[in-house]
Amino acid sequence: MSTVISNAPSIAVIIPLYNGSRYIEQALESVFNQSRAPSEVIVVDDGSTDDSYAFVEALRARFAFQLLHKTNSGQGSARNFGVAHATSDLVAYLDQDDIWYSDHLEQLIQPFLKSYVQPFGWSYGNMDVINERGEMHHRCYLDLLKQIPQPKISVIDCLRYDMHILPGASLVSRAAHVKVGGFDERLAGYEDDDYFLRLFTAGYISAYINTPVYQWRFHASSSSYNIRMARSRMIYARKLFDSYPDQPEMYRYLTRDTIAPRFLPEMIQCYLQESRAGRWETAEWALAECEFLSRHLAKRPGRRLGRVLRMLGLSSVRKLSRNKLLASRNRWMVRRALRHAGAIGRQP
Repeated sequence: MSTVISNAPSIAVIIPLYNGSRYIEQALESVFNQSRAPSEVIVVDDGSTDDSYAFVEALRARFAFQLLHKTNSGQGSARNFGVAHATSDLVAYLDQDDIWYSDHLEQLIQPFLKSYVQPFGWSYGNMDVINERGEMHHRCYLDLLKQIPQPKISVIDCLRYDMHILPGASLVSRAAHVKVGGFDERLAGYEDDDYFLRLFTAGYISAYINTPVYQWRFHASSSSYNIRMARSRMIYARKLFDSYPDQPEMYRYLTRDTIAPRFLPEMIQCYLQESRAGRWETAEWALAECEFLSRHLAKRPGRRLGRVLRMLGLSSVRKLSRNKLLASRNRWMVRRALRHAGAIGRQP
């Protein structure tokens, strides 16, 4: 049975909806099964083109929530729209295909009940991963990513790898959300990393709870598998290049040593995927982005660059480049981009 504790911060739940009738009922059930009840629940229909709006409208007979509608602008825009209509102190996000554990809010609100000298911005927890059928795939998923520190204590930690702070595992101060300007609505991928990086650099402290607080559903239709995500990734990468340029006079090379090595392997894989599928227009775009990233990496001395790229697992790219890549219609551009990145070196 859920309860509301007096004098505790109020919580608004924001659920973006886009063609999500398959899973949205399970998501809502997990919200209304919380041991600590939220103060308000807002579902934002982001211009669904199927029957999702009508399906969710019918669910209001079972659940008390506010249903808003807007034109399609992406998940970040839908979250911002929901927060703008909320009145609570804290904001909890849930994607339409994910599921909260019943103590999700109870766990995440605990850090907010303590006193801090510095402003407290957000809490977040570990997660379990399920597949599209709801079957368990990984428990305590963040424990598998030992190279990624939790919680974040350095901007370098936020730049070197994907942050793996998911909105669905987080509880955020609404005042902090407003202060940093919410989600960047240009992004349709990596908006989460961008959002929490800005919260971090704005000086807000956070707390990590190493207990799974929800189930993250991972399936083939996830946004991470499409070209829209790849384009968003590069918008975010350029945003980072602008914000954290190399400063040789201070021996500070965040672009060369941290940001470019992070994004180049993914763009190489994007090129491989698009070229194999015969999508030459997007393959050429991806290749141009590889060259853009490799120019930043080319500033690194060759040996150190090669070692870093080997650590990133680019040996498979070297193998592929000798076979299929160099036989493609863009073979000279591929060779140039990958050689700039130190990924292939001289061919025997």
